[in-house]
Amino acid sequence: MAASPMIASPRGMAGGSIAEMSGAQRAAALLLLLGEEEGAPIWRMLEEDEVKKVTHAMVQLGSMEAETVEMLIVDFVSRLSSSGGITSSFERTEALLLRIFPPEQVSVIMAEVKGASGRRVWSSLTQIDPEILASFLRSEYPQTVAVILSRVRSDYAARVLTILPEDFAIDVLNRMLRMETVQKEALRHIEETLRTEFVSTIAQTTRRDAHELMADVFNAFDRQTETRFLAALDQANRGTAKKIRQLMFTFEDLLKLDAGSVQTLMRNVDRDVLGRALKGASEPVRAFFFANMSTRAAKNLQDEMGSLGPIRLKEVDEAQAKMTELAKELAEKGEIMIAKNSAEEELVY
Repeated sequence: MAASPMIASPRGMAGGSIAEMSGAQRAAALLLLLGEEEGAPIWRMLEEDEVKKVTHAMVQLGSMEAETVEMLIVDFVSRLSSSGGITSSFERTEALLLRIFPPEQVSVIMAEVKGASGRRVWSSLTQIDPEILASFLRSEYPQTVAVILSRVRSDYAARVLTILPEDFAIDVLNRMLRMETVQKEALRHIEETLRTEFVSTIAQTTRRDAHELMADVFNAFDRQTETRFLAALDQANRGTAKKIRQLMFTFEDLLKLDAGSVQTLMRNVDRDVLGRALKGASEPVRAFFFANMSTRAAKNLQDEMGSLGPIRLKEVDEAQAKMTELAKELAEKGEIMIAKNSAEEELVY
């Protein structure tokens, strides 16, 4: 997402400074930068009165120079990276709604939320390391564990059972075999316990750091925008810029792939994308990929790259971005293994 040379800004804003911009004006400018496709999910999350405020601010904007746009984005990144979190609960949310809507309407809304919340609990469990869940379940009654493991995927339940103490696991298995229909109230109690005492706690401890979120945003920038914004962020908050650099996964990080992973990546990437990505790559990167091909395949690809002639830097950036995104997708599926910038250890997704 590259910043436009000029976008709208508040009329009469002295010297293009962002200091006098209201929250609605800042939101309007950022949503203009995001555009229709990237901004749509944010628009949909706004309340009606918020949409009106941002829209009102947007139609009153004048022009904003590129330098001011950069200042706005750098300020946003700095604020996000240093912001704290918030804590909520079912009861707190219900109390808030009761101050706004009639009790009958709140009752219907919260009933639907409770049902959806229960479904999310079971799907969330399988996203947690089986070791962590097994550690939690060791202190529960075998019957409760049997109910829980009966509600998750069979392969995940099997992994948890192999971690539990053998006698305890066998007791759980026997109860799973003899299990009858679980009463709704009992199931809701288990769901609520898992949500409040386990899933929500794990979610809080594993919540993505703001720097990780911004590293993904910077990964989506083209090369020139990325360099410009990181340089500006260096001036505003050197520590934040350093953390973001450490967490970013770039095209050059593909050199950390093992032989099997890089070959899997090349089998899945479009040949034209690979050629354009390597066309603008450094010599060590090219050599790395060619070394993981047969001599004939490497020669054919080099010939294809030569036949492309001069290509724009933007095309190279787009091709390299597609390859890094594909690598992350394959890693999430467990088909390849990638290393994280901020540590020596490898991460298996």
